[in-house]
Amino acid sequence: MPKKIRLGIIGGGGDSLIGVLHRVASFINDNYEIVGAVFNPDYEQNIAFAKEIDVPTNRIYKDFDTLIEEELKLPEEDRIQVCSVLTPNFLHFPMAKKLLDNGFHVICEKPMTMDYKEAKILQEVHKNSGKVFALTHTYTGYPMVRQMREMIKNGELGKIHKVDARYYQGWINTVIHDKEKRSSVWRLDPTKAGISSCMGDIGVHAFNMVEFTTGLQVKSLLCDFNYLYEDNQMDVDGTVLIRMGEHVKGVIRGSQVATGEENGLAIAIYGEKGALRWEQEKPNFLYKMSDTEPVQIYKPGHAYNSELSLGASKMPPGHPEGIFDSMANIYLGAAKAIRGEKYNDGEFPTMEDGVRGMNFIEGTVASHKQGNVWVEMD
Repeated sequence: MPKKIRLGIIGGGGDSLIGVLHRVASFINDNYEIVGAVFNPDYEQNIAFAKEIDVPTNRIYKDFDTLIEEELKLPEEDRIQVCSVLTPNFLHFPMAKKLLDNGFHVICEKPMTMDYKEAKILQEVHKNSGKVFALTHTYTGYPMVRQMREMIKNGELGKIHKVDARYYQGWINTVIHDKEKRSSVWRLDPTKAGISSCMGDIGVHAFNMVEFTTGLQVKSLLCDFNYLYEDNQMDVDGTVLIRMGEHVKGVIRGSQVATGEENGLAIAIYGEKGALRWEQEKPNFLYKMSDTEPVQIYKPGHAYNSELSLGASKMPPGHPEGIFDSMANIYLGAAKAIRGEKYNDGEFPTMEDGVRGMNFIEGTVASHKQGNVWVEMD
């Protein structure tokens, strides 16, 4: 198989942050080449953007359905192998489903679908397709998050007691207090964003980090949301109590109105022998704590780290890597899977993570609406 995997991009045109993040990430390890796309629903803007980033325009299509139709006419050795779905949330499910049904691998932004029912349908479609599905929970790509996962797996913390994850942002402050603005932003429109804003967009990342690092699953939860205004249908702040076992409990906190916060994702795991703490805005530092020894600081690229962590480090110690590199590590893991190569199951989030995420989001909404009660997860 040729070195470069033929990549198609759906969405992410113009000044889209997620668009540039995915494009740069796909280039970093020299595994992908963008050969076709629908960057924008306006065809003229679509072509103009392709020219702007120097992507050949002969396979820039007018819409998603045309992309699939025309690509399937090409010889298998020429057509797109994998598509990245970077559109607003309501398009993730129908696009991912049609791609899998037509034999394409998929790299998809989260949340994977609009609801849990769609997630279960997509899970069945994926199982029958035999194709690779990667969900871009970006933060699982950081070397020190992967180191955290491996240390917990190896029993360095002993029995887990307590988990604490938070994701604080402040960006919705600029729109939520203006009635006209909060009525026009797609993130606050349930027909486009789904049933949740805060938990659906960022809280689910904190949830995913909890399950990714500990290897445990959330069994039940209790949630309290804040909407700030009566006419706002979407949560912009929330606190979730979680139970992962009889004696394993914790909290997931999310906010899009945490004034002054930028991208404050952080996680701490506490066990009988020690604890680990990591913060996204200081991604090169993993803190190991105990009751009997000084705090230890783990950093990327050192030989003391696990194979999974070292595989996510592209530079020698002391050279900072960030969000582009983290996303690139997910693309790297997906490339291994697409080529049928051996890979660690922590190298990219899967369909299972997408289903769990939707189960979590719906659980938080149900818990709040039922009067802040405990809700069981599947």
